[in-house]
Amino acid sequence: MALSHLTRRQQGLLLTGTGVLLISPDALLIKVIGLPDAEILVWRGLLTALGFLAIVVARHGRGAATAYRRCGWTGIGVALLFSFSTLGFVLGNQYTRGGNVLMILAGAPLIAALLSRVFLQERLPRRTWLAILACLVGIVLIALDDVGVGSWRGNAFALLAATAMAANFTLCRTRQGVDMSPMLTLAGVIVAAAAALYGLAGPGMTLPSGHTLMWLLVLCLGLLPLGFTLLQRGPLYLPAAEVGLLMLLEVVVGTLWIWWLLGERPSPAAFAGGALVLGSLLLKGLVDRRVERARRPGCSAA
Repeated sequence: MALSHLTRRQQGLLLTGTGVLLISPDALLIKVIGLPDAEILVWRGLLTALGFLAIVVARHGRGAATAYRRCGWTGIGVALLFSFSTLGFVLGNQYTRGGNVLMILAGAPLIAALLSRVFLQERLPRRTWLAILACLVGIVLIALDDVGVGSWRGNAFALLAATAMAANFTLCRTRQGVDMSPMLTLAGVIVAAAAALYGLAGPGMTLPSGHTLMWLLVLCLGLLPLGFTLLQRGPLYLPAAEVGLLMLLEVVVGTLWIWWLLGERPSPAAFAGGALVLGSLLLKGLVDRRVERARRPGCSAA
């Protein structure tokens, strides 16, 4: 799809938004697959690595090796941070309640904003900070029904996931114009190796069969590689904090998937939280569009 007629900001919004929609069934399909978290980590790592590799080869052909080399040591850091965010998310859900994990992950845009301000000297407009705070309130409302004291270990894993995600997007901004998405192949290998190294998968792990295998392949060979490739390209066009902000849509859309297909009806507070997140992002998008038009020579802000 040709994107040359769009501004860089519009391209970033389109890539990131599409990526979020692709990964939004993640929680739903994990429930449908029904494997223990440990086995999900191993298969998720191995299969997504194959998916990411196929995307790189399809995009770059004989230049695939060059695409990997361009990422350099920064790409190694991106792969490690993406691995930490995956491990933190899965293990966080294993040791504490899902609501706790969601609320901690909702802090990723704030962490990204702070990291970008300190290391990249990026200033965010006031409307972005207001949207971040409004979305934080919305995520808290969504998670209220699942809040508990939880385990300090699970909360620590969730904080690791949020921090690694924010640091990943910030690190990508240090190499302007360099696509770091090929390094997600290495991230999948790291996740699978870490699970195997520490015996998380157990000695009797075998490849699932039937519908379980089908949904595992759909998720880990298709949706996640495509979605995260687009998300990883987001920092080429948008500040890290805004990429993290758009990722909060996954919580809302993922909740709607589970409600629609599994009948797990959200509470009124969750409905209100989802509406607040979607409304905040929509309002911010409209304001951004108005500001962008006003800055173009010869264009009206109307």
